[in-house]
Amino acid sequence: MRSPHAETELNTLDNVLVARLDVEELSSITSAITAGIDAFGQIDVLLNNAGYGAYGVLEATSSDEIRRQFDVNLFGMIETTKALLPHFRHHRSGTIVNISSMGGRVAFPLGTLYHSSKYAVEGFSEALAYELAPIGVRVKIVEPGQIATDSAGRSLAFSNDETLAEYQPTVAQVMKVFGELTAGASPADAIAAVVYAAATDTTDRLRFEAGEDAQQLLAIRRKTDDAAFTASINEQFGLQA
Repeated sequence: MRSPHAETELNTLDNVLVARLDVEELSSITSAITAGIDAFGQIDVLLNNAGYGAYGVLEATSSDEIRRQFDVNLFGMIETTKALLPHFRHHRSGTIVNISSMGGRVAFPLGTLYHSSKYAVEGFSEALAYELAPIGVRVKIVEPGQIATDSAGRSLAFSNDETLAEYQPTVAQVMKVFGELTAGASPADAIAAVVYAAATDTTDRLRFEAGEDAQQLLAIRRKTDDAAFTASINEQFGLQA
């Protein structure tokens, strides 16, 4: 984790090592991997779960925020995976679990950056699965829906400029509906159970949907064409096409 000095629970458990790792800092990735191998002899599973949501009006979003969304949600995941691959390749075993989102297969209004980063996670993971299968390493994708965490707090960055009047009706509608969606979020332990299932799965299954909302929405998306699905999203958010 980024701030292990602030941890008060995990570091009291037996057979648990809490190491500092910030996906935006390459040296912390390699040092955390080294610490894990030194402590336990082998790493069996990599769970890439660092991420946050950069939402809002694209025209009002800074270039720094655009880059950070991809640094955390995509490039940090790629660097962490790459750093651990020599260990997995040496042992010809290992499982990589990448946390995507139902938003890696469908997109909502004002989510241009978040959704594009999660769509990229999907493509990266699917292609990597072909690359690593011959050396005994599995890749899994977990696609959660809304989760009862702080995803609407410190894990959300919202960009807007109220002087851009043309966008403000959309901003108001989207914020209203997101609040309603968050109220029905799945508990974190339900998502954790899916992550564990993915981490211990020995089949060729690639994707694991997590949460009733994700399962329902992705089922609808699979059987709906683009025009009909877009119309349904516009209706849900009260937007004009």
